[in-house]
Amino acid sequence: MRDLVDFLLEESYKICHVKGRQVLDSRGKPTVEAEVATIGGGVGISQVPAGASKGRYEAWELRDKDPKKFKGYGVLKAVENINNVIAKEIVGLDSRRQKLIDRKMIELDGTPNKAKLGANTILAVSMSVLKAAADTYGLPLFRYIGGYNARVLPTPFMNIINGGKHAGNELSIQEFMIIPGGLESFNEALRAACEVYYELREILKEKYGLIAVNVGDEGGFAPPMKNSREALNALVKAIKRAGYVEGQDIALALDAAATSFYVSDKGKYFIDGKHFEPYELLDYYIELINEYPIVSIEDPFYEEDFEMFSQLTSKVGNEVLIVGDDLFATNMNRLKKGVREKAANAILIKMNQIGTISETLEVINYALKVNYQPIISHRSGETEDYMIADLAVGTNVGAIKTGAPARSERTVKYNRLLRISEILFEEAEYAGFKIFPSKPK
Repeated sequence: MRDLVDFLLEESYKICHVKGRQVLDSRGKPTVEAEVATIGGGVGISQVPAGASKGRYEAWELRDKDPKKFKGYGVLKAVENINNVIAKEIVGLDSRRQKLIDRKMIELDGTPNKAKLGANTILAVSMSVLKAAADTYGLPLFRYIGGYNARVLPTPFMNIINGGKHAGNELSIQEFMIIPGGLESFNEALRAACEVYYELREILKEKYGLIAVNVGDEGGFAPPMKNSREALNALVKAIKRAGYVEGQDIALALDAAATSFYVSDKGKYFIDGKHFEPYELLDYYIELINEYPIVSIEDPFYEEDFEMFSQLTSKVGNEVLIVGDDLFATNMNRLKKGVREKAANAILIKMNQIGTISETLEVINYALKVNYQPIISHRSGETEDYMIADLAVGTNVGAIKTGAPARSERTVKYNRLLRISEILFEEAEYAGFKIFPSKPK
């Protein structure tokens, strides 16, 4: 009898159904959705986001390139790869064997960057397998990922003023963020951030008119500003007007996305209306850190410039997170190179940059091992999938970047974290400023 029970239990985790479909992301562009079900009734449904500012080392995103349909953005080839290639290879496999299933899909693809099947294709299935296994167990996804040790609610990095490729203004820096790290709980931090967002809206409207409060892809405002200090001053003013202390309650962060304003033929950076040599730009960042309570700078230099990342890290890395996004592209080999060269002390984690759950978790675990701070991140073209909230709590990394408290593809992640905090109740811990090298000034 026990053998029969064990057999039925094992059978319940086996994958019995895999289906792909084309759905829409937050920009109205097609993206891949995958559905995986197990014999035991577990179901996982996942949608894959897409970036606007993409690093050259990201895994390949497969698009149809048919100009007559969705201007070439369709993903029907990716859907076909799920339904006709991947499905027949993984049906019957144990959904708990995530690494084996991911490896099988990587082998099916057979290219270094998942260019045959598409990283968006593979990731949709990988995410859904994880969810289906968790659902079969009857566990919340964060519990399935991290067990009963998963209890850290992440500090949010909120992009509330947009520049660069995320806006149509003259700001070269792509994101100006607030970090409510000085509050006692995630719920209070989220409330404080929302209140600052409300005040910022009024400040921008008063100074620039109604045009300034249109929002960008990530819910941040895109006012007609010309230089970085203009944006930082507005954030500080909003924090104060909301009744909080800058640096003590709420700090600031930048995503420079410097590759987007790097002028390769000159070897210079064009920012705030003028060209900077690499060392001039380094000095400029240090000036901003000294003037404002900035605790994190993401992609401060061109994605190939490990040397300048290393220089900035050596000068301010004991106070500030220097975050590699395009520099690392959630890629283990790139991260290991960064560690060897002491370039950065933090890494942005984007699942679709690498293409499977297993590889994502390997990068997170290695980063933690070498004392690099992982920050779980969304993309600018997002979906209503909230999995990154569970990933952040399940891995206890203590940091999430998922946009302003606006637009439902962003707020769905925050709302999921509110529900997780309810599940954890007294066990919940808020990461706050503890994830940073030192408390903000």
